Amino acid sequence: MNASDLMVKCLAAAGVQRIFGVPGEENADFMIALEKSEIDFVLTRHEQGAAFMAAVHGRLTGEVGVCLGTLGPGATNLMTGVAQANMDNTPLIVITGQAGLERQHKESHQMMDVMRMMAPITKWQASVKTPETIPEIVSQAVRTATAERPGAVHIELPEDIAGQDSDGAPLHFTTPPPAVPNLDQTARVWSRIAEASSPIVIAGHGVIRSGASEELRTFAKSSGIGVLTTMMGKGAVAADDPSCLHTIGLGQFDIPDLIATEADLVVAVGYDLVEYPPSNLNATCELIHVGASPAVVDAAYQPVLELVGEVGVSLAELAECAMNRPATFDLARQHNLRDAMREELQRRPEPNNKAIAPQTALAAMRDVMGASDILISGVGAHKMWIARHFGSSLPNTCLISNGFCSMGMPLPGVIAAALACPDRKAVGLAGDGDIMMNIQEMETAARLGVDVTVVVWENESYGLIAWKQDEQFGHHTPLSFTNPDWAGLCKAFGWKPEICKAPEDFKERFKAALAFEGPALVVVSVDDEENTKLTKRLQDLMQTL
Repeated sequence: MNASDLMVKCLAAAGVQRIFGVPGEENADFMIALEKSEIDFVLTRHEQGAAFMAAVHGRLTGEVGVCLGTLGPGATNLMTGVAQANMDNTPLIVITGQAGLERQHKESHQMMDVMRMMAPITKWQASVKTPETIPEIVSQAVRTATAERPGAVHIELPEDIAGQDSDGAPLHFTTPPPAVPNLDQTARVWSRIAEASSPIVIAGHGVIRSGASEELRTFAKSSGIGVLTTMMGKGAVAADDPSCLHTIGLGQFDIPDLIATEADLVVAVGYDLVEYPPSNLNATCELIHVGASPAVVDAAYQPVLELVGEVGVSLAELAECAMNRPATFDLARQHNLRDAMREELQRRPEPNNKAIAPQTALAAMRDVMGASDILISGVGAHKMWIARHFGSSLPNTCLISNGFCSMGMPLPGVIAAALACPDRKAVGLAGDGDIMMNIQEMETAARLGVDVTVVVWENESYGLIAWKQDEQFGHHTPLSFTNPDWAGLCKAFGWKPEICKAPEDFKERFKAALAFEGPALVVVSVDDEENTKLTKRLQDLMQTL
């Protein structure tokens, strides 16, 4: 057995079932070891696609996702997906090859300091200098990646070490139990909440990754307190639940943001600062932090109390406090704003015979998709519309990156989702700018035969940038581009094309794509004038509320 065999055995012992990547010469020993194992290797067409796939696997399953690249350009190509996993608090291990130890001290072919390059975008990293350290390194990597708050870790395996003999064995792997919240502190937290007049909960990604959605719903019902979700917390409460106050973070000042600023107390549950700037909250309101780890220091986020421990346990104990010592809140205004938001979400613009309105498209997708199906959002104007208009009833059914916010995730992401959750439909929604960032992964999907649907909103420009520049400067810089022949592209890659000739065709085209067993692409022209219309609509709306 060599060092590569040992590393693969250690990864398997830690529960790794799948690795995504592009191999190189420097990790040839590792690939041969992987071939002999039960771990599935998914060959991708670009390392960035591999990193996005591993990140989505980690986010959906809670298990560590793993991606692989070689040294030099392979490692640099991985960085965007690794950074996204780290800033989105998603468990991921990135494994890179490296030059042999005998040439790491000098200028040599493809040799660069990958460890130093990865340091700012990972929680922890290690370079294997001797095979004997592999069991410790892999165990520490998995524990660090999955520990709250999860993130990316990096293991570097030099090519000469990878082939060395080893008689090591995997360590006994255990997952440390989450901390138990203090009961006395729970009582203090509830007492402080009960003193408030119009409290709210802001539920973040930590609720979902802690598996605490049911406990949150129970707490909301028993206390009567409404719940705002961040983009990454969508589905923590059902969109049609009376407690749901919808999603904050649109970028425009919307009704949920108004609700947040009018609250006199915010209970931030599983909330990460990257999801929503705390400076957007009412500066005079009190903050209570409920999380698996202590609050991160921020001038605008200074909790009066913290309840640290397993989020589900904390919420269950708070729900029991609420039932035993009910509080009386003045929530009439909050409920009126919630109802106004729900009425707003039902608004549909007049049909446009050339392009579909974002609201109309998302309503059609919601009607066709099942409650447990997965929608993966790209980054652009469509992300804002998804956050606002796509209702989710269950956690991990609407995946939005709102930490690192990189373009290019939907196509590789749906591949990972289909592999991780084969009993659920996987849908990616991308702008025509976003989809081209990793278009090469269409071949990966076709080769694997995965059942995925990717919807492309076409407006032949970087629409979100145009939206922002128009708001700030009254015009935008050149942001337009041309697109490929989508049907021809599908034919070349072996996908089923569903190209909408008219906006009214979209729902049936999408339904046909979702029913097709295999990769399908739906393309529809989207009315990007709705972006600026929404800005004006919200400005007018705020004057009346």
